[in-house]
Amino acid sequence: MVISQPVVSRRTGPAFALLGAVQAMLISGITVLNVALPAVQEELSLTHGELALVASGYGLSFSGLLLLGGRLADLYGRRRLFLIGLAVFAAASAGAAPAGTFELLLAARFAQGAGAALTAPAAMALLRTVFPDPASHTRAIAAWGGLSGIGATVGTLLSGLFAQWGLWRWAFVLLVAASLAAFAAALRLIPADGSRSEARLDVAGAVLATAGMSALSYGLLDGPAAATIIGGLLLLAFVAVEARTSEPLVPLSLFASRPRAVGTAAIVLGSAGMASGFFFLSLHFQQDRGLSPLLTSAVFLPFSVVLMATGAAAGRLINRFGPRNVLITGLFAAGIGLALVARLDAALPLGLLIMPLGIGLTFAAATVTVVSGVPDAQAGLAGGVANTAMEVGPTIGLAVLVTLATGRPDGYGFALGAAALTFVLTSAAAAALLRPHNRTNTQGEHP
Repeated sequence: MVISQPVVSRRTGPAFALLGAVQAMLISGITVLNVALPAVQEELSLTHGELALVASGYGLSFSGLLLLGGRLADLYGRRRLFLIGLAVFAAASAGAAPAGTFELLLAARFAQGAGAALTAPAAMALLRTVFPDPASHTRAIAAWGGLSGIGATVGTLLSGLFAQWGLWRWAFVLLVAASLAAFAAALRLIPADGSRSEARLDVAGAVLATAGMSALSYGLLDGPAAATIIGGLLLLAFVAVEARTSEPLVPLSLFASRPRAVGTAAIVLGSAGMASGFFFLSLHFQQDRGLSPLLTSAVFLPFSVVLMATGAAAGRLINRFGPRNVLITGLFAAGIGLALVARLDAALPLGLLIMPLGIGLTFAAATVTVVSGVPDAQAGLAGGVANTAMEVGPTIGLAVLVTLATGRPDGYGFALGAAALTFVLTSAAAAALLRPHNRTNTQGEHP
């Protein structure tokens, strides 16, 4: 039980700008090496397996530790965990910049992910402190839903920019500077925490969740099949433990709400579709159309602009039409956009405008659905769940779609077409599963 509540922030605009910028920065850390990977491989003489680990190490520790990070924020203070996470992220980024060996760079990437896993759920939970009014909080959460897409796009743009001039290490220097600036701003803008919770940490659940998510993600990211199996078994054990413990890391009742379960699945799908689109299109533009890394990154600029505009408008749309209708519309629009992109012809530019519109609406409505109705004492955990879904999506999406694309002359288009069909079918499923029997269900709260 929490003894006292944190002080409410009166600087809502600057505080939201800070928290949102940090969220986008943490996601950009995932993609900041994407376009520069060939240069990293050449400079450090990495094998393909080592390069894959460097590329995925951040995401592995980030996704594996998010649930723990969210719970720690609820137990020990959201501002406190936010600041600790930023400090870890900054130190790890500083270590990555001069890393001269595979081992040092990989260790730094893992540490970056750990810092991000402490920071991201705490940042999302702090929105309740900054925006205590329900309508304002809904608008803030809706805008928050699009920040991950913006961060991924910015990371890709920076990756291409630095790769163009062979300066990939400076991407980490930029992350250090941004982290330190955010840390200093947080001391002024983020209100102090209240008293610590008296609840205890579910250590067994934390170990099983972290090990299970990490092993599963590693296995799906081209690791051995045994890792995927072990990860699945560990997560099953995690569910069994959570069902029996009195103070679980993740109460299974959190997913008793059908809207919340659908919202979580929609976040997974949205992040999978966006990451897969970036992956296949980056290869297509460079390998098939001969674009430079910088021009390849620039192609995604309109995508980012539409995503930002959608996030800014999504809160008002959700308050007016409800998260259910916005979610269904977003999933369908994303499917149409992906279908146009999958043609890889003159329709591609139009698809790159419709796709972020749909994904932006999907992220916004799904995020609102996931956090609605969650008790304040579990706000950090809800943030961890939403962020975990955001990180798991690309892993699953790439594992499935790369398999579909392999060995086909039209592999990229076929895989993207399969993703488009999945979005459209999920839109229909959401319409059926989230029938508005009453107002509570349409708002994503417990029935």
